[in-house]
Amino acid sequence: MTPALGITLWREGARLGVAIMPPPAPPVTAMMLGRAPEVVAELMPRLFNLCGVAQGQAARAALGLPPGTADLRQEILRDHLAKLCLHWPRLTGLAPQALPQGWAEGGAALTERLWGGSRPAHLARWLASGAGMAPVLEAIATRFAPGEACADLPPLTDPMALTAQENSPAGRVAEDPLMRQAEAVFGRGPLWRALGRLVDLTTLCEARPEPVRRADGSVCVTAARGTYALRARAEGGRVTALERVTPTDHLVAPGGVLEMTLAALPAEKLALADLVVDILDPCVPVLMTEAADA
Repeated sequence: MTPALGITLWREGARLGVAIMPPPAPPVTAMMLGRAPEVVAELMPRLFNLCGVAQGQAARAALGLPPGTADLRQEILRDHLAKLCLHWPRLTGLAPQALPQGWAEGGAALTERLWGGSRPAHLARWLASGAGMAPVLEAIATRFAPGEACADLPPLTDPMALTAQENSPAGRVAEDPLMRQAEAVFGRGPLWRALGRLVDLTTLCEARPEPVRRADGSVCVTAARGTYALRARAEGGRVTALERVTPTDHLVAPGGVLEMTLAALPAEKLALADLVVDILDPCVPVLMTEAADA
C-alpha cells in the first residue's frame, strides 16, 4: 500500500484546526548509493510516477549526464491540463472535458484555446466571459471569499532547504499581471493558485524549461507542482551522495502552504477541503479525516 499524507481537520470556532502527518520519506538515497550514474538516472523516473521526467532530468544534470529524450514540457502540460479539464470541473460540479487536440505540442493554438482567444488584460472580465477555461476558474473563485484559504509565504530562494517556502506553479509566475490582480482581490488563495497553473501552462506553451545548476551544486528543474531540486555526487563511476527535495516537501513543511491554507479555510466550508487540497496537489495520496470540535 502506498503511504498516504494524513490530514486531520477539526473546527476551532470560525476556523479549522489542522494536523498534518507526512508519509515516511522513501529511502531513495539508500537505493541509489553505489550504483552507476547512468543506472541512477534511469531508475529515478521509474520510481516516481508523478513528475518522473523532472526527476530523471535533475539526476542526469546533477551527475553530468546527457539530458535524455523524455519531454519535460509535455509532462508539465499534461499535468496542468488534467487539473483544468478533468479534476477541477469534477470537484466544482462542471462537466469534465477532453484535453485539447494537439495539446502535447503546446504553441499559440493551445494558448488561444485555453484563454478562449487572446490573453486577457482584465481578470474579472475574463472570469465572467465564459471563454476558454474561465468557467472552471470562476467556479473556484465563487466558492471562496477574499482572504479565505490563503497562505502568503516567502518566495523559493533555497530549494534544498526543508523550510516553508512558496514552491508552486503560482509562485513561479507570481509577478504576472493577471496573478497580481487575483492576489490583490482574493489573496494567495485557491483562485490565485489555480490561475497560476493556467498562466504557467500558457508560459510553457512558448518555452521549454531547462535545468539550472546553483552555486551549492544542486540542480533545479521545473516540474508540474513547483521546482524539484537534487544534489548528487559520483566518484569512481559510482554515486556516493544524493539529496532531493520536492515541491511536496515544501508543501507539507511545518508552517507551510498546506497547513496555512487549510487553517485559513472557514469552518463552515470544511466540505471544500477536498477541492483546496486538489488545487495544492501533493504528489502522494491523501487521507483526510475530520475530528471532533475543539
